[in-house]
Amino acid sequence: MEMLYNSDSFTVVQVDLPADGDAPARGGYEIVDKHARKGIFIEGVVAEGFKAGVQALMDSEDPSADEFDDFIEGYTELAQQPLVLH
Repeated sequence: MEMLYNSDSFTVVQVDLPADGDAPARGGYEIVDKHARKGIFIEGVVAEGFKAGVQALMDSEDPSADEFDDFIEGYTELAQQPLVLH
């Protein structure tokens, strides 16, 4: 697990799960919307699209934190999992 982004609004963590028995290695991104107090885990094609979008932002000239937050917000609209502290 590696934290990739942390702002006042969002946290993005990259998750890599090793192979386990017959299950292949896999991974994705956990995105937490701090204001809505919800999170989502994306993997597969959706995660690849997220990664490509972030890379495009990083390749643009001097991207702002607001631009990253706006991009991430599009994914958190799908979030249904409430945050639970334990």
